[in-house]
Order: sequence, then structure tokens, then C-alpha cells
Amino acid sequence: MVFTSAVSFVRSKGPDEFWKKRRIFKLSAHFIGRSRNCYSLAIRAVHRALVYATKGRKLRKLDMSDLWVTRITAASAQHGIDYGTFRNGLIQSNILLDRKALSDLAVWEPYSFKALTDVAKRKVLDDGLSSTLKNESNLDEIINRGTLNNCKSS
Repeated sequence: MVFTSAVSFVRSKGPDEFWKKRRIFKLSAHFIGRSRNCYSLAIRAVHRALVYATKGRKLRKLDMSDLWVTRITAASAQHGIDYGTFRNGLIQSNILLDRKALSDLAVWEPYSFKALTDVAKRKVLDDGLSSTLKNESNLDEIINRGTLNNCKSS
């Protein structure tokens, strides 16, 4: 922008003001009413929308975590073991899968998830916490380090 006098230089808001407003108006383009066109209203609406978006990202993470736990709880209950015992058995068996991976296995790979529940049940049974298990059938077929060590010492 070329200025012919110092007066017009002082009076101009410059290109920075234009692009600053343009950025706000682009963010408010889908709003309804004056908050779309009026800068003073648009800037308030945009800031409020950005705050909601920030909160929403955190809430989405919490919602997904709750969904994963619900899926794992339901799938492990089908196989006769509760969620806490199942997770404890997996950790004791040195199977370190996160909740998302376990949830995906529960939904898309039910046979693999059943194998994991059997391993967790066997570990819990070997550790002497069998009172928490509901269904202990077919656990003799599962072999882990604990059962191998018990067979060697016998």
C-alpha cells in the first residue's frame, strides 16, 4: 500500500487489520445471524466456539476410554470373568495390551479375546484367586509358566 501523505498513513489500519478480521470471519462463516457478519459479535462467538472445541477434544478422549472399558467389561463377562480380574490376569501373564487393543479384539476377534480370557483365568487360578471366577471349565487345557513350574515340582 502506497501512502501519499503522513495523514493517510496514520489513518489507515493497514493490511494486518484486514487479515485479522478476515481470519475471524472465515471461522464464523457458518454461524447464523449477526455473529457471522458483525466483527464485534463474530469475535466473541468464535472465541466461545474455540473453547467448546478444546473441551470437546478432551471429552472425546474420555468418551472413547469409557466405551473401550464398557466393551471389554461386556466381553469378559460373557466368558465368566470380571474386568478387574481379567486385566490383573493379563498383567500377571505379562500380556500388556492397552484398552483400545483389547476392545478391538473383543469386537472384531472374539476367538482371540476368548483365548486372552482363558489365559487370564488360568493365571488367576494359579495365583489362588479362583473365588472371583464364575466358570472354571476347560482351564486344564491352558498352559502357562505357572502350570509348567507346578508340573516340574510335582
